[in-house]
Amino acid sequence: MSELPEFAPIAPQPKGIGCFADAAGRARFAAAYRAGMTRLPPVDATRVVETSFGSVTAYRFGPPAAEPILLLSGRRASTPMWAANIASLRRIGTVWSMDSIGEPGASAQTRAITDPRDQATWLDEAIGQLDCERAHLLAVSIGGWLATQCLLHRPDRIASATLLDPAMTFAPISWKMIVVSLGSVLPGMPQALRHRLLGWLSGGVPVDDSIPEARLIASGMRDFRQHLPFPRPPAPDRLAAITTPLLVILAGASIVHDPARAAERARLVPDAQVEVWPGRSHAINGEAPEEITARVGEFLSGL
Repeated sequence: MSELPEFAPIAPQPKGIGCFADAAGRARFAAAYRAGMTRLPPVDATRVVETSFGSVTAYRFGPPAAEPILLLSGRRASTPMWAANIASLRRIGTVWSMDSIGEPGASAQTRAITDPRDQATWLDEAIGQLDCERAHLLAVSIGGWLATQCLLHRPDRIASATLLDPAMTFAPISWKMIVVSLGSVLPGMPQALRHRLLGWLSGGVPVDDSIPEARLIASGMRDFRQHLPFPRPPAPDRLAAITTPLLVILAGASIVHDPARAAERARLVPDAQVEVWPGRSHAINGEAPEEITARVGEFLSGL
């Protein structure tokens, strides 16, 4: 793409506002973002919308639609992480991808986010400005937690939700994930070790700067100062109150949580379709793009 919207701000910023540590870090991230965007299908429309917590950048792939698929990325990630998925998802409908407020990307936070309701509020406000009636959420990792908060607090604009190995949603994170999370953001962490931690998260697949998505996430870890409240799994009674159609696909080889425990808890949602895919890692969206598209298409056609 020839032009990019403004990225998240540079430090110093008011307390609670996510920002890049310095101009060099933001430039490094922007370069990785630009490289990642070239791997996506052509963008048909870019929208920058204002919410109570900042501006949100969203990209549309396909014509306007009343009920598009809306992609929500994982931690320290943004739209380019969906390079393996968008082309195939376009076969079943129009796709929007949104960079989340508080994460490194082309959305800019302006107000501190203090609780899950705040998270649901900005997402609901952003969806309301995408020229659609409702959206089918497709979210991975911490994006799944964000989608779930919207189901709990602002469900009216959500037609359905598909959660891909959602983190901190149905089970607490594992000690392995704590090591990855803490180790990857330590100041002065060698890039090679940061890549090794990302590879561990992705089922042992080698990771280096030749992979644009890995370079993007590594820069987000290194260069972005995040200020979001620690996510916690919803209580059982809150899960039982969800009425939006829900598909949960858990990665059987995920190191983020105990997949069996997460599946058991996910089934507290009435009528939720819950599956564990053996052998898949937390990077499931990149490992099984065609399978995900087929399953999402089947799920949506049954609504």
